Amino acid sequence: MLYDRFQQEAIDYIKAGYSVIVSAPTGSGKTAIAEHIITEAIQKQQNVIYTAPIKALSNQKFRDFEHQYPDNIGILTGDVSLNIEAPILIMTTEIFRNKILDDPQSLEKYSWVIFDEIHYIDNPERGTVWEEALIFLPKHMRLLGLSATIPNIKEFASWVESVHNNPVKIVIEETRPVPLHFLFQAQNEIIDSVEKLKKLIFNRPYSLAQIRPNKLNALINYINQQAGFPAIYFVFGRRRAEELAFGLQGFNFLSNEERTQITSLFNNLCIRYGLKNEDTAQKLSPLIQSGIAYHHAGMLPTLKEAIERLFFSRLLKVIFTTETFALGINMPSRSVIFDDLRKFYGRYVRNLKTRDFYQMAGRAGRRSIDTQGFVYCRLNLHKIGPQEISRIIYGKPEEVKSQLNTSYATILNLFETHKDELFKIYPFSLHYFQSRKNEQKEALRLITDKLKLLKENNYIVNDTLTSKGKFAKTVYGYELLLSELYEENILEQLDEFSLGVLAAACVFEPRKNQRKPKLSKISRRLENTCLQFSEKIKHKEQRYRIYPFSKHPYFHLSLSMEAWLKGVDFNKILRLTDTDEGEVVRYFRMAVQILREILNADIASTLLKEKAKKIISLINRGIVDAEKQLRES
Repeated sequence: MLYDRFQQEAIDYIKAGYSVIVSAPTGSGKTAIAEHIITEAIQKQQNVIYTAPIKALSNQKFRDFEHQYPDNIGILTGDVSLNIEAPILIMTTEIFRNKILDDPQSLEKYSWVIFDEIHYIDNPERGTVWEEALIFLPKHMRLLGLSATIPNIKEFASWVESVHNNPVKIVIEETRPVPLHFLFQAQNEIIDSVEKLKKLIFNRPYSLAQIRPNKLNALINYINQQAGFPAIYFVFGRRRAEELAFGLQGFNFLSNEERTQITSLFNNLCIRYGLKNEDTAQKLSPLIQSGIAYHHAGMLPTLKEAIERLFFSRLLKVIFTTETFALGINMPSRSVIFDDLRKFYGRYVRNLKTRDFYQMAGRAGRRSIDTQGFVYCRLNLHKIGPQEISRIIYGKPEEVKSQLNTSYATILNLFETHKDELFKIYPFSLHYFQSRKNEQKEALRLITDKLKLLKENNYIVNDTLTSKGKFAKTVYGYELLLSELYEENILEQLDEFSLGVLAAACVFEPRKNQRKPKLSKISRRLENTCLQFSEKIKHKEQRYRIYPFSKHPYFHLSLSMEAWLKGVDFNKILRLTDTDEGEVVRYFRMAVQILREILNADIASTLLKEKAKKIISLINRGIVDAEKQLRES
């Protein structure tokens, strides 16, 4: 195989026995480096772990690699466990981190770990998982980190070197194999450079009353005339994706032959995935027959996969989708369209980060097919000016920064091994490496006070984990609430249905102003019990100035979960909630993950484990069964 310069450089370092971190633009071919490691490992009968930031990407990699390396690929995520003794094991980074802390012996046979999207260490909610995995990475394992462009890759690699006392080679590629051309829709005109955009604004200063709306039809007609399909249209809201897709109902982008092909393919996929009678699939059918679709997290996972396969077939010409479609999923197009250059970041809407922009824009331009990719930005000139537009497109990507926020479970696992020596571990963190003295002091205080809280509340007694502490170290993210319920024997006393409702409540996160349905007596009683414990936990965390607070349980899915456990059809349980169908599936799968962690807790009683096992089997059926979806695909 003929490799690009950066691919060959990375492979040469790998052959020489070095760990390697690669920074290269989205769509430049970083996966080929991972494939080299996997091919070599299979030939030499070695073992490799491949980690991905999201389950959808883990599942896609499983399908891709299983096709390339039949019978050599396994997958282990919170809701899927297939062929886990295979030499190449794909998992989410959380699962890998948990294995390092809970069961390090199980990693002895693996020589490499591949971190896909390693810049996810910068993610505010989950980045701490990457940091912990890298700090405690077993000494015998080498790593390959694959990243979108990050300017501080040298600093990042220096930190990894300092932790493990082994050299880490960096490989940087700044040139895209398919260059991007940027165009803008402003005042309902198509402008093909920032300079021309500046002239337009300078020559015609607009008042609010003079702004002409950007018509979607005008942009789509222009792209069609330029032979710019297929196109991925990125939006920052699920409903917006659907509205825009249905706004193109008058268009038909397919020839009669293509229309016949895509209709047949979609019908076959609906039969395979049991979607023939699903309302959303039927609603999408007329759009698909015109070469149009939408894709977002609120859709059924099987329907999303069907849409992905249609797009991969190149029969879909325009897909309206949210940004997760850009995260590692190999779906290149000729054009990318941005509905806006502003998005919601945690608490407020602000202009896009350059790195986020290129994560999406990088899907434009198909290698070996297109000579260039086209990126269209729809602009409201009263919300964003040319200076910010230039910063987003031509500015330096944001540096990767630590998001360390060590969980109670991590602290308990570390204390079990290192006792109070665990405080000596913090100086090995990226947070310490990057931070000022006052930030280091505050991070250390947080770890110290979390440990104090654990000791004060009998998770640790006489420098030994109690049964409550041993239970807590296995249930990442929900440690305190579940462990307090465990200690009070409440988990043991719950019937199977209530245990399922509790698992769903732990993971559920309501939308802003989402209303909770009227609960059954059993769920209402369980909610009251949980809220009492949750309030006590919050009070203790406030006293120790611990933030963010432990997650609060929300019982919005209780009626749906109760009905599902009784065997009610999925479409009927959706009437009991205003949560999107895809989200219901996701939360049910997350509930299964919690129940599996309880099942794997050594300290849990046989009775509790039997209940957890039974509930898993009741939840994990039909559309919720992620393993079934993978087997069918």
